Amino acid sequence: MGELKYLNKFFYHYRKRIITGIIITIVARIFALVAPNLVGDSITLIEEYSLKNSIDMDVLKKGLLKNIIFIVLSALASGILTFIMRQTLINVSRYIEFDLKNEIFQKYQELNISFYKNNRIGDLMNRISEDVSKVRMYVGPALMYTINTISLFVIIITYMLSIDIKLTLYTIIPLPILSLLIYKLSRQINIKSKSVQESLSRLTTFSQESFSGISIIKSNTIEDKVNDFMSDFSKDTKLKSIDLAKFQSWFFPMMLLLIGLSNIIVIFIGGNQYINGSIPLGVLAEFIIYVNMLTWPVATVGWVTSIVQQADASQKRINEFLSEKNDIVANNYEEYDFKGEISFKDVCLTYKETNVKALDKINFKIERGQSLGIIGSVGSGKSTLLELILRNYDVDKGEVLLDNKNIKNHNLSLVRENIGYVPQSTFLFSDTIYNNIKFGDVNATEKEIKYYSEIACLQNEILSFPEKYFSVLGERGINLSGGQKQRLAIARALLKKPKILMLDDSLSALDTETERNVIRNLREETNSITKIIVSHRISTIEKCDLILVLDKGKVIQAGKHENLYLESGYYRETYDKQKRKK
Repeated sequence: MGELKYLNKFFYHYRKRIITGIIITIVARIFALVAPNLVGDSITLIEEYSLKNSIDMDVLKKGLLKNIIFIVLSALASGILTFIMRQTLINVSRYIEFDLKNEIFQKYQELNISFYKNNRIGDLMNRISEDVSKVRMYVGPALMYTINTISLFVIIITYMLSIDIKLTLYTIIPLPILSLLIYKLSRQINIKSKSVQESLSRLTTFSQESFSGISIIKSNTIEDKVNDFMSDFSKDTKLKSIDLAKFQSWFFPMMLLLIGLSNIIVIFIGGNQYINGSIPLGVLAEFIIYVNMLTWPVATVGWVTSIVQQADASQKRINEFLSEKNDIVANNYEEYDFKGEISFKDVCLTYKETNVKALDKINFKIERGQSLGIIGSVGSGKSTLLELILRNYDVDKGEVLLDNKNIKNHNLSLVRENIGYVPQSTFLFSDTIYNNIKFGDVNATEKEIKYYSEIACLQNEILSFPEKYFSVLGERGINLSGGQKQRLAIARALLKKPKILMLDDSLSALDTETERNVIRNLREETNSITKIIVSHRISTIEKCDLILVLDKGKVIQAGKHENLYLESGYYRETYDKQKRKK
């Protein structure tokens, strides 16, 4: 249970509810003990009447009636208190589940981009859903039944000892055997539970990727192949789950066997004591009831142990992510004016995952309101440069300066709040067009949303949709064209009213005329905004104040369009090729 120690802080937070539940449990168990005692007393009365004639019929009737009334009342009290106990302790598990899911989600949001490159979305989803559900069973039902079982054991065994020590000691002989068997089985359950959860994560990941890439699967007619893969993953999960179930299935029969042995011991030893006159018949009956009262709690020991082991395996998987350290550390939380000046000084970056040098001694400077165009072949480091300005990565060497201040010394949230970023792959949520644009500024007015849609040359197309701005998009905006997605993302970035606007090849899906109109609108709208535009089309960046040509992470050409065209090299060759294609 080492991994489950992480949950102790939640138990402490809800300690009042848990202590209340424990007190109610103990009181409920005390009321539950009334019935066996009264049953034993009733049998003793009947025995005295029928065998010894020491009491008359009226005394017997009154005694039995009184006992019956108290048995009914105690059963009602025990039932009501048990219901309250369940509501108290099970509710705590839901509160802890809520807190743990929020903590995991918050951690996911804090972790940097490299974390998501090394972990699959399906696995992340499985840990925040399936694994947390397993943990909830530990902090809810397992905790409740453990408290219930311990309370019942302590109270019953103590009471039994007070009645007859010898008979009680014989009765509990099977318990050490039970403990040893539970220990042996629980170790195997822990190992197999972890294996099941890992297999389930692989299955979830494959399912999620299959649904996301369904168009590729269909267009390549590989449905049968994908079904075979899915069958293999499902079979692996099934076999491991069955293997786990085999071990879990030992518990209940084993519990019943041991309880049966206890009953035999009680009847044999207690029967001999009754024959010898050491105990009355009522005590023997009372002991048999007590032993059978322990049947369900003892049976739940195996079930609870199984839950705890599965929860421990799941919590271990959760802890692996919660213990992840974020490489991007923010130390400044001050609020201040942000202008938007950008400087790179001998910036170098190598991706740790691949050991590929993405940027090598990059130098440039752009003032507030100026524009920087970046062009280069695939893999030249264009997108990586933008990632550094967002501080999704930290440089290996050199400095990234914003407003003449090292980006590491800036308020990271403030920097990102002042950057409008449109990545290569536009992500849209399964929501309305209106809300997708509004993600740029959740406090924006409808007038502002429509205004920036017009700047992005998207207004007329939105108005042609059946529900206009309130048309619901499919997953990832599947019912929009590539150009519409890009322009929606541009409108979203502009709505943010950023000090820096970064477009990462965000006009590639537009036709020449629409691209020209968007660029014109951007130029008029963003005079005071620092702009960085990555593009494969020179027509998109030729008006920029500074153009960088990247190749294998290095700047091979830099300057304005007119000067670069006069130089022989990549820029002029690319420009001439694109001009001829027109």
